[in-house]
This record gives sequence, C-alpha cells and structure tokens, in this order.
Amino acid sequence: MSAVKTLSGGSGKKEASPRRPFLSDVKELRRRARKEIEEGAVTPSYRADVEKVTRLLNVALATEIVCVLRYKRHYFMADGIHAESVKQEFLEHANEEQVHADRICERIRQLGGEPDLNPSRLLSKSHTEYQEGGTLVEMIREDLVAERIAIESYKEMIDFVGKDDSTTRRLFEWILGEEEEHADDMSDLLKSFNGEKPAPSA
Repeated sequence: MSAVKTLSGGSGKKEASPRRPFLSDVKELRRRARKEIEEGAVTPSYRADVEKVTRLLNVALATEIVCVLRYKRHYFMADGIHAESVKQEFLEHANEEQVHADRICERIRQLGGEPDLNPSRLLSKSHTEYQEGGTLVEMIREDLVAERIAIESYKEMIDFVGKDDSTTRRLFEWILGEEEEHADDMSDLLKSFNGEKPAPSA
C-alpha cells in the first residue's frame, strides 16, 4: 500500500501533487538511515492519527534508550591515554539521550498511550543498532553512525507528523537539533584521532 493511500485511509483518491514515499522497510533504514514508519491532550481539533503517532513515539523511545545504553557502555569501557575527555563526552550524551527518552514518554502519556519500555522489544523497534565497539576509535565511530541514523530518522518523523500534531513535531525538532550537535561532537573526536583538525564550530 502506498504512503498516500495509508494516510488517506485507502479511499483511492489521488493527491493533487504526488509526495515522495516516506514509509520504508527496516533494511532500508539500516542501510540508508531510514525505517518503515507505520502505524489527556487530544482535543477534537487534533488532526493526526493518535495511534500511529503513539507508535511512532514508541519507536523514537526505543531508539533513545538504545542510544543511552550504548553511550553508557562506552563511558565505562573507554580506556587509554586519551580516554578521560572522551568518556565525559559519552556520559554527557548518555544523559541527554535519557532526557529525550523521558520527554518522549511524557508525550506518549499526554496522547493517552503507554511508553513501551519492555527490554525484549527495544532492539527490534530501535532505528539504531547496539554496537559495542572494541577500541576508543571504534566506539566513537559507532556513536557517529548511530547519530547520523537518528538524524535521518527524526527528519522522516517530522515529515510524517507534519502540521497534524504540532506539539509532537516540535518535540522531534528539538531532539533532532541535539542529535545534530552529538554528531558534530563525535565527528570532531573522530577527526582528532585520525590526525585531522576538527572543522571550526559555527
């Protein structure tokens, strides 16, 4: 079923202008930073499909929790002469990802849903993978890959929600901004280990 058909409820009516598909499968996400997106505060003016948005928020929640766990492992496992400053970066990011997760949980509850924190389902829902990394450089690289996936994923989520749920869209936009900062941090760290000068900050 096409993305347009899914949103329109399968009425078969054609949109005035075609939109690019934004529902992709899991393999596409893992390969190209995309994933299939399916399926208190809700007033009659709420235009989105609350069940779909809640499921989408739970996907974002799983992604954030996996990021917390990965950064925490890297914080505790990082060692070596250059490890201390990198460890602090890992810890800072872990704490910020936890704040993201908490805010997502709050929004799910506002929409009348339940945050899915079942450990057995987290990895299957998460956009990012839990990659441990052996060396300090491998840890930084895995975190950078995960941040880049998260950036693309949140952009798709923002497009999906659109104007139908401005509160959830603003939440995703705020998280996206922080994920972009995280990616910049990891990129600068990786460049420093590769002997390159980090790009000047804006």
